[in-house]
Amino acid sequence: MQPFVFNTTARIVCAGGSAAELGRQAGDMLGPRLLFVTDQGLRAIGLEKPAIASLEAAGADVTIFDAVEADPSLATLQAATEAARSCNATGIVGFGGGSSMDVAKLTALLAGSGEDIDEAWGVGNAKGPRLPLVLVPTTAGTGSEATPVSIITVGENEKRGVSSPLLLPDLAVLDADLTLGLPAPITAATGIDAMVHAIEAHASRNANNNPVSSMLAREALVLLGANIETVVNEPGNRDARQSMLLGSMLAGMAFGNSPVAAVHALAYPIGGMFHIPHGLSNALVLPHVLDFNIAEESNGSWRHYSELAPLAFPALAGGPSPDKAKAFVVELADLSKRLGLPPRLRDCGIGEDSLPVMAADAMKQTRLLVNNPREVGEADALAIYRAAW
Repeated sequence: MQPFVFNTTARIVCAGGSAAELGRQAGDMLGPRLLFVTDQGLRAIGLEKPAIASLEAAGADVTIFDAVEADPSLATLQAATEAARSCNATGIVGFGGGSSMDVAKLTALLAGSGEDIDEAWGVGNAKGPRLPLVLVPTTAGTGSEATPVSIITVGENEKRGVSSPLLLPDLAVLDADLTLGLPAPITAATGIDAMVHAIEAHASRNANNNPVSSMLAREALVLLGANIETVVNEPGNRDARQSMLLGSMLAGMAFGNSPVAAVHALAYPIGGMFHIPHGLSNALVLPHVLDFNIAEESNGSWRHYSELAPLAFPALAGGPSPDKAKAFVVELADLSKRLGLPPRLRDCGIGEDSLPVMAADAMKQTRLLVNNPREVGEADALAIYRAAW
């Protein structure tokens, strides 16, 4: 067995209705003055109200920061950090999708330590300490509540990340009730995102790919594969929603320690340049990256995909492993179509003339590309984009 390190969230509450008891679950650890990080869309429907009422009933003074946007910018992070300092926050709550949780993570770090974000970018560069941190996901996709990573958009479209165990929260609260109102396209895209996390974690070439991450990735795909079509077709199915949240978090635990690779590297330019949601960006390139990987048999990725195939899609059990890997790729592409997601880049308004620029931009994601089972050059990235177009 190769040496490895496994870090994850300290405490997890997985129960419907648990967000409405946030004060009881987290009040003591967060202290008396909280910054509650969320977005205006969730506030417009009042999804945050029970959680905030619970925190206030427990004696907390809650300041709300609701300016988080999709693909949050550095300016948004700086504004959230200033809000935390202005209210002298003793704790941070991130409530929402991956964007709100990513901003909350770095706000807790920057407000708690006073360090410069420019010195924290990259892997293992954050110094800390951070403020106490609680994360409450409202989508089943990013797994950000269990990952040591936060992604921020710098400049026009560059995605830049901080990766450090300091960003793991003290508590994650998984409450299916918060996801019941999600529209089908968001439910589908975030669900595919979670599946990508599990797939890439399992096949990652990273030196820290380990038995714990592998186990969690496999269990995540069992839960996600069994429930993703149900939550899209039966949006009020609470049990399926709770299973998706759990699957998403398990996938987050997996890739938080065995990092993702080329699917994400090629997805980031799509989101950065065209503001396409991250889950959909992943779905658009997923089958084409996996096709690229298994085309080179020596890297062994087909073994990983063959092992995962019947977990996500039980009908693929049996048969030769190489054939099973190819069938897995086909089934993932068909799944996106069944879920109603656009299958091609052109269906999302991306012109063919943008593909070379995207390929060049993807090459900047070196921290991800090194984890891919097969080396990806700029010409390879362009060929993958053309296949997806």
